[in-house]
Amino acid sequence: MLQKLYPYRFETFFFSQIAILFGALIFPSTLFENSISPILFLVNLLAGILLLSKKKKLSWFLIVLLIIVGIVFSTNLIEEKNATVFNFIRMAAYFLFYVVVTYEIIMQVWNAKFVNKNVIFGLISGYIALGLIGFFICLSIEMAHPNSFEGLLANAPLTDSLMYYSYITLLTIGYGDILPVTSLAQKATILIGLVGQIYLVVITAIVVGKYINQSSHKTTL
Repeated sequence: MLQKLYPYRFETFFFSQIAILFGALIFPSTLFENSISPILFLVNLLAGILLLSKKKKLSWFLIVLLIIVGIVFSTNLIEEKNATVFNFIRMAAYFLFYVVVTYEIIMQVWNAKFVNKNVIFGLISGYIALGLIGFFICLSIEMAHPNSFEGLLANAPLTDSLMYYSYITLLTIGYGDILPVTSLAQKATILIGLVGQIYLVVITAIVVGKYINQSSHKTTL
């Protein structure tokens, strides 16, 4: 089964990320936040396992994270009094997952000899994963230190506002509608923006350079 799906690993991972980001456009916000979004994150975890299935140790590490997230999600549905603790465990598991997967995607893109659809999907997925890492950092800060961010929408889920903030910062758009007001939140904001720029300047430039060299080689032939 994995062998048949492996050639489509980058597409699977990419489209599961897109579902996480834009699923709220299709489903009611509360329904998406409480029920659909956690399932989509689990699907994205499975896609990450597929992505790294050739690396056995990393695959088992991701499987352990998947089991932890599944247990936490199921327990949280039954027992709500320890919701904060469960959420922190889930945030930590997701954070580790996206750090590992993003690193591996970057390395696969970096080491690719030819630029094909997998490299392009990997390049985009890596950037999206950086935004998700930033999201989990900001969410963890807000959960640990409430009111670390000013301007969060009162009538919208916290996750929606911080997901938006993470990507606006990563893209260096910076509308200023949400502000980091604590030292920790400000440092996290600098980190997200800096990592986003490094990715665009270094990783994207490497892929573009490989594509230009590849096209020039084909032309000379």
